[in-house]
Amino acid sequence: MSEGGGEVESEEYGGEEPEPPGCRAAVRAIEQIRTANITQSSVSGFLECPPKRTKPVVPQRRSGNGRVQSRTQQFRRTFFPGVSNAEWNDWRWQLRNRIRNLRDLERCLRLSEDERDAVAGNRRPLPLAITPYYASLLDQDNPFQPLRRTVVPTVAEFVRAREEAEDPLGEEAHSPVPNLVHRYPDRILFLVTGLCSSYCRFCTRARIVGHHAPRRFDAARVEAALEYIERTPEIRDVLLSGGDPLTLSDDELEWLLVRLQRIPHVEVVRIGTKVPAVLPQRVTPALVKMLARYHPLWMSIHFTHPDEITPEVELACGRLAGAGIPLGSQTVLLAGINDEVETMRRLVQGLMRIRVRPYYLYQCDPILGSAHFRTPVAKGVEIIAGLRGHTSGYAVPTYVIDAPGGGGKIPLLPAYVCGREGNDLLLANYEGRVFRYPDTAARAPRRRRDARCAVV
Repeated sequence: MSEGGGEVESEEYGGEEPEPPGCRAAVRAIEQIRTANITQSSVSGFLECPPKRTKPVVPQRRSGNGRVQSRTQQFRRTFFPGVSNAEWNDWRWQLRNRIRNLRDLERCLRLSEDERDAVAGNRRPLPLAITPYYASLLDQDNPFQPLRRTVVPTVAEFVRAREEAEDPLGEEAHSPVPNLVHRYPDRILFLVTGLCSSYCRFCTRARIVGHHAPRRFDAARVEAALEYIERTPEIRDVLLSGGDPLTLSDDELEWLLVRLQRIPHVEVVRIGTKVPAVLPQRVTPALVKMLARYHPLWMSIHFTHPDEITPEVELACGRLAGAGIPLGSQTVLLAGINDEVETMRRLVQGLMRIRVRPYYLYQCDPILGSAHFRTPVAKGVEIIAGLRGHTSGYAVPTYVIDAPGGGGKIPLLPAYVCGREGNDLLLANYEGRVFRYPDTAARAPRRRRDARCAVV
């Protein structure tokens, strides 16, 4: 069973108009259909009050080609046959039973020679850790499956290119005190833990996380970081990251949120996390209820591929969104994993369906051993062009390069402006057709305007 109290309930708004006949029955029927499809079987233990049935309904997961998947159920039967739903859906159990060595990995996957050599080596820049839940989504036979490539090491990680660096974004140079990165004037990055539930093989902070990094940093460093924020009134936005903040306990995370909320000039707190995608069991009713006390609170979730959007993930994101937490996704563009327009379209449309707004598409940072993941920048521009006009505008992320050396995020767009002819601006639409916009204001002389009439 999940920890703490019941589900976070949305408010009911009364109205003067009478309810149409049959309305309540229709709502109940819709809710029964929704819960039957999403919250049964492996997901049911992760709920407080699952609908009563004589026989559990197995949640059916569909991949991009429409094939019904039951990979998680088969994985559990094969590798964790004695584990109950309550244990499987306990996020602490998931953390304790992460796959962290060659023996455990070979028990679950048929490793290629490349993978085996990489895992057996002791010189990996980043440790191995995969939650059992996420391992259940991996193809046991195909080392080229996109999700598998993101978490299982290969020997390509040991190849160093001249343009790569341990700290390509220059975070250390912008760190006024340990655990803080102050690159932009009004916002700050606060690294609150060195632990992730699963380690992505392309992690920008491989120098910090894993190995001997602490689950939580010592009190003196955290206090020094909080004191810096308190004495810097320009800071209005704090991003909690790490590691992954959601690997902290509810009490530890709430202590940080309370401290930040007491600082008058801090207006917004954001949490950067991969947990809802790799450990959705962590998003308990108790966690959501606690987070809802500290608005305005935003969350950026790291999604990589449409196969991550499972019923468990949909439930986790629904809980967060239902508590009033705006959700955005951050995706790293990765060669052979999500660098096709159709793959990215399935991802962003799937995210919209589970109430997550695609926010950033990142060009892969040139960290040590990342050459096999990086695509040409033109590929990212091509993907944005393939999304714009072909899906909802809300589903199109901003493609950015986080400039090496600490330059910050720089957005890149397809060339929609073709040129000028006289006063006309020539614009190409998503179909490649060229249109004219009468940009006469660009040539018109400026007219003075009374300050009281200024447009705001």
